[in-house]
Amino acid sequence: MNEDKASRYHRLKRRATVVWALPYAAGLVALINAGGSGLLRDVVIAVTGAGSSAPSTVALYTVGLMIAYHVLLLPLAAYQGFILERRFGLRAAGFSRWLLDFAKAAAVVTVPVAGAAVLVYTTMRWWPHEWWILSAVCFSAGLLGLARIFPVALLPLFYRIQPLDREALRIRLSALCERAGVPVIGVYAWGLGEKSHRANAALVGTGSTRRILLSDTLLADYSDDEIEIILAHEIGHHVHADIRAALLVEFARITLAFAFCALVLDAVWDSFGLMDPSDVAGLPILLVAGALVYLATGPALKAWSRRNERRADEFALAMTRQPSAFVTAMRRLSTQNLAEARPSRPALWFFHTHPPVEERIATARRFESIS
Repeated sequence: MNEDKASRYHRLKRRATVVWALPYAAGLVALINAGGSGLLRDVVIAVTGAGSSAPSTVALYTVGLMIAYHVLLLPLAAYQGFILERRFGLRAAGFSRWLLDFAKAAAVVTVPVAGAAVLVYTTMRWWPHEWWILSAVCFSAGLLGLARIFPVALLPLFYRIQPLDREALRIRLSALCERAGVPVIGVYAWGLGEKSHRANAALVGTGSTRRILLSDTLLADYSDDEIEIILAHEIGHHVHADIRAALLVEFARITLAFAFCALVLDAVWDSFGLMDPSDVAGLPILLVAGALVYLATGPALKAWSRRNERRADEFALAMTRQPSAFVTAMRRLSTQNLAEARPSRPALWFFHTHPPVEERIATARRFESIS
């Protein structure tokens, strides 16, 4: 097979996901069938001395489940996030740094997940018929809050973030945002290069937390024109309210997932030996049902994302009128980040949130020919 470096990287990464996901899902189902979930519940109840849906039981059970999940996930994560990254020249830091970040992310995720599980089972206990609606509303509110605090509370846990010290570029990018009607509170250098050889730029946060992030790898190797048009693409998402729309779509997806979870739980709780629908031993059933909804809706969401990315490209070209800078930036980003130039149709449907780079470059060429 005559396969380029980027295609091989993505093929190996996708294969690892499938190889891991199938036995993991089968193991989770087997755990539920064999009563292992109920055994974990009984152990937790013995420790807490509380009922099967009491907050302390739910919290401790969820922490135990999350620890098991991350232990099982570790081989796949190490292969995809470290071994493949190092093999293909994308990883800068060593394994100990990667492992520390993995443990840190696991801890950061486990605490809110345990709190979310307590919320779900509390609503289930008090409102047995409406619990899924109330849970969906609370999860949606939490997602909205997460989008707001992410750049100021979570990202600095993993990367060095500091004000950009290139005054001319800072003024240029801030002026670009002002012209587009998307004010920002600052422009920051993002210490991505300490861990990765990738380059990236982002316009993150909402309202008073919205800020420009430019990776140090981008600042080191790209011209100001290229950086400007990359940022203009990100501004396009905010101008077209793509962030708000994505949140609304995610709210709908969360609601659909909870509705399906409620239907599945009502249908199977007795046959799986649960004490009642609010028995915390049914949490793996909810996780499997919710994952099925997310898996089924994934291709449509990715197609919608690719449409938004095309529109943001067109906005960036119209705003900066620098198609040549767009072309060189896309080619360099594609090479540096190992973007898949010509993915197969199934790979595009299931894995790609952005159009192929050659399609994006063709858009710039058309813009150049008519401008």
